[in-house]
Amino acid sequence: MSAQSPNPIPLDSGSKADTPAKPRPAPPEPAFAELGVTSNYSFLRGGSHPRELVEEAARLGHAAIGIADRNTMAGVVRAHVEARARKIRLVVGARLVMRDGFETLCFPTDKHAYGRLTQLLTDGNRCAPKGECHLHLENLEKLGADQRFITMPAYDFGTDFEENLRRLAALFPGDVFLALTPHRRANDGARQHRLAALAAACGTPLIATNDVLYHIPARRPLQDLLTCIRAHCTIDEAGFRLERNAERHLKAPAEMARLLRGHEDAIARSVALMDECRFSLDELRSDYPKESSGESATPQEELERLTWLGAKDRFNGVVPPKVAGMISHELKLIGQLGYAAYFLTVHDIVRFARAQKPPILCQGRGSAANSVVCYCLDVTSVNPTEIDLLFERFISAERGEPPDIDVDFEHERREEVMQYVYAKYGRHRAGLAATVISYRTRSAVREAGKAMGLSPDVVAAMTGLVWGHSEKTPAREQVREAGLDPTDPRCARLWCSSAS
Repeated sequence: MSAQSPNPIPLDSGSKADTPAKPRPAPPEPAFAELGVTSNYSFLRGGSHPRELVEEAARLGHAAIGIADRNTMAGVVRAHVEARARKIRLVVGARLVMRDGFETLCFPTDKHAYGRLTQLLTDGNRCAPKGECHLHLENLEKLGADQRFITMPAYDFGTDFEENLRRLAALFPGDVFLALTPHRRANDGARQHRLAALAAACGTPLIATNDVLYHIPARRPLQDLLTCIRAHCTIDEAGFRLERNAERHLKAPAEMARLLRGHEDAIARSVALMDECRFSLDELRSDYPKESSGESATPQEELERLTWLGAKDRFNGVVPPKVAGMISHELKLIGQLGYAAYFLTVHDIVRFARAQKPPILCQGRGSAANSVVCYCLDVTSVNPTEIDLLFERFISAERGEPPDIDVDFEHERREEVMQYVYAKYGRHRAGLAATVISYRTRSAVREAGKAMGLSPDVVAAMTGLVWGHSEKTPAREQVREAGLDPTDPRCARLWCSSAS
């Protein structure tokens, strides 16, 4: 006899017993924008390229990413290009570091605010030794309206930070926020409560950020080495100069919400601030000097006059029909695109150089050699009619970019040309474009080896394995042939760090 339940449940079509329970829907992903990001353009501080940071933010599902490097805007250009490709918003800004150590992220909301921010950075660089930028809190008044600030407290911030926070909030009421960062340390909870109380007292709402230094945790060793190089110490001597953990990487929105549970408003404010800061580098356009047009009514008419005069000189008084056709074609396109003032500016600088006694040697190069107008203005010495170059490689309506005319001046007298530009156009309207120097593999191996405490002979042997500008890691056999152990942890880490 089989046992039977005293109250069997009928297994008919209407029974609830054979109806599977519906899985609960997953909670919606919180919206979050990481705005406190430092790239490797913050020299010896950031451990990832802007491209890597933007790519990882897009992969994690961030609403936007804000690149804010240390007293510079250098990292935002490559970030902008990558953000367009990844279809993610880029919030342009800078980390302003005061002389007393107070730090605040600054994000302009429009083009005019961006211009004031870059002017502030220019002023800070001009009054400081090379490689430094001197800023004081009172200097921030020059930024005017339409800026948003995220103040970045040190982990063990004190009364000096609180005082500066109140001063900044008084300068920009309603536009200052206080960063809330999950440091993953023992007393994080108490620190967050303290920050919340300070935010309420100063009228500076909390906003979430992870204060990012690299895109993934695996970059932490490289960031440690950068810290050692900056501090002129070895990894064994660094101590508390290094980060306590590998948490300063981009985190998924859900992870940030989990780490800052109870501060959901701080998460939401990151997206709200992103919406306010709509400025994009796409809004920038070249603004050429609006100087007098010489003997003509407009810059275009003056450019045409000078070009035809130059053509007669270049071709001994008789301009060949083919050349005349090319000149007319180029001048028409220059007029349509509004680039006449730019050509006149370049012509003016070259004219000054050639008029000196003795003349300052100069020569236009690059794609400008494709232009017969540049040839007639004496900017280049290459006759494009003889080598059949295509003008549209230099300037075209389809490219939508201003022309690029490079002129080389003899280096011994380059300062004379710079002083002429300053005198005529004003120092506030002239800028020096500089390249950002990066380590080649040999230099990277040398500096990283020193930071890891390797002996000079080992560093020299490892540097000798790198040829020219190669970025390839040497094979294990090559390392052994150099008398080194390829399995040694420090040697292996050295190659990994140098390749990054």
